[in-house]
Amino acid sequence: MKIAGKNVVVTGGARGMGKKFAVDLLALGARPYVVDVVQENLDALKADTGIPGEIVDVTDEAAVEAFFEKYTAANGPADILINNAGITADSLFIKKKDGEVSKFPFAKWESVIKVNLTGTFLCGREAAYHMVKNNVRGLIINISSISAAGNVGQTNYSATKTAVVSMAVTWSKELAKFGIRVGAIAPGYINTEMVAKIKPEMLEKIVANIPAGRLGEMEEISQAVQFIITNDFFTGRCIEVDGGMRI
Repeated sequence: MKIAGKNVVVTGGARGMGKKFAVDLLALGARPYVVDVVQENLDALKADTGIPGEIVDVTDEAAVEAFFEKYTAANGPADILINNAGITADSLFIKKKDGEVSKFPFAKWESVIKVNLTGTFLCGREAAYHMVKNNVRGLIINISSISAAGNVGQTNYSATKTAVVSMAVTWSKELAKFGIRVGAIAPGYINTEMVAKIKPEMLEKIVANIPAGRLGEMEEISQAVQFIITNDFFTGRCIEVDGGMRI
């Protein structure tokens, strides 16, 4: 698939890696459109780059359906969906401190499942529906994580990041007959705003365990996105871009 001229929807696209994907694809001639939940970030993106976007709650089925209907009517169906929206809400499964035992809060489990898993499902489903309905040979990319292998304190996040890879494989098998490809990318520790919030002493330990000896850069994940788009034989697989690190 050629990048130039393609309609690209990026979820969680107003900051971080999602923004990087959108900006880089714009430079290559694509027509990116981002959805996010922070209007301030959407406004800044539009002012800085001209990339349009809007508020969409990816956990709300009706909102996602309405967005893709409206987007398709205005622009034609998305050729590419990048399912990037995601959050973290970390906690130990069971914790004991000063003799007190506490449990992983259900609210943290539920919030991450809704955004990372349900949101990916809903956006993927609606994008695929409009692709098939309009005979578009499209592409869906789910953004996973190295934490899909399991990571301390991330029962919820790890579960969702494993699941979005499994969904990508399943969708690739089901949608192949329509000419739609589906893939996934599992970044390692990348130099993003989220990683920058990690305590310096903890971040130092993380970097020490990365064989490449450094954090990844958003540009390197964006390159993986571009590879999947342009390689028409790639489908049903997950690219790990983690500097050789395994948890």
